[in-house]
Amino acid sequence: MSNWADLTTGKRIKALRGSDLTQHELAEAAGVSYALVQKAEQDRGELSVGSLLKLAAALGTDVAVILGQQAPRRGMSRNTRIAVRRLSDAVHDSALGGWEGVEEPSTLSELSAAHDRLGAAYWQGSFEAFSELVAKVLLEGRARYLHVTGYERERLGSILATTYQFASSAALLLGQRDLALSALTSARHLAEESGDEALTALLGSTLSWIYLRSARVPRAVAVAEQAALRVEPSFSRASRPQLLAYGRLMISAAVAASRRSDSVSADDYLSQAHAAAARLGDDVSLYGTHFGPTFANTEAVGIAVALGNHGKALQLAARTELPRSMPKLARNRYKLDVALAQVSAGLHDKAGDTLVEVGLDAPEWVKLQALPGVIGKRIARVSTARVRAISEVIGVPLVA
Repeated sequence: MSNWADLTTGKRIKALRGSDLTQHELAEAAGVSYALVQKAEQDRGELSVGSLLKLAAALGTDVAVILGQQAPRRGMSRNTRIAVRRLSDAVHDSALGGWEGVEEPSTLSELSAAHDRLGAAYWQGSFEAFSELVAKVLLEGRARYLHVTGYERERLGSILATTYQFASSAALLLGQRDLALSALTSARHLAEESGDEALTALLGSTLSWIYLRSARVPRAVAVAEQAALRVEPSFSRASRPQLLAYGRLMISAAVAASRRSDSVSADDYLSQAHAAAARLGDDVSLYGTHFGPTFANTEAVGIAVALGNHGKALQLAARTELPRSMPKLARNRYKLDVALAQVSAGLHDKAGDTLVEVGLDAPEWVKLQALPGVIGKRIARVSTARVRAISEVIGVPLVA
């Protein structure tokens, strides 16, 4: 929101409250009077520092956002803002020793089960549940990690490292780059201590994504390529973790190369990924990461789109079948690539239908994506009425 700083404090509070809360509900959540919320939104009187802190906490934001010093992330609901705050607290408190107040941490078995649930919540785009589980695993897991040895320490280190990696990916998806880097730093320390080379290398895929989202494309390619070299397998005797890590890193390198229009390198990296996927034989999930023939095929579509080969992208999509087990976020990210290929090829109606599918399947996640706006603007060149109808269905403003 470019004019966020020009709004009054009252209008900012009202905008942050949105349709998620009534004034009464905000007052109750913040522990202040209804009259205070009314006066605040009407800009009557000055808010004390204490009231600002309470309102910011209830709205899942920072005081700086209420005062107009920072703008809120576009499309982020109150629940998602709260999830971001919880995620940030968990990452930083666990790394800085905030877990010392945990008196009776869960057992390794319980933490392992919570780790599996948080992975499922991430891939479903359920960030509120995800952040709660991340907080549990990081705070209780770090408290337990301090006092265990042997197999339990090794296993717990892996659980903590992949949880930090999940937190890093979620933070980046939610627009929190610095938090993503902080979480990934903790993940790397734990992975290196565990001695798991495949897990350590795989963290390079997340780091490559961070660099890519930061427009540091050459660095994104280099990071993925260097990490892949550390686990480059001999395909005749490679372990499944090696194949997964190597294939996933080759995909990261291919995606980054395609963003700088380097089709030769992108094709070379992609062929290596396909080879690793073929060696695996089927789609697998390790360390909370999915890879296999389906993943390589769907990423090939996105790479073709990035290189401007929209016809090739649609041909690849026509030959790609999505298994029922494919995670929601991966499925819908792929469909956005397909929609972009469709609209670029002049198939505006099909692109609109695909966009509606995504919006209905992942309504909160789609609000955090930039591609729907790009696709919507291209459809609007043909029919603004169609775009407005899509916007109404999926709840995302696609045109002004």
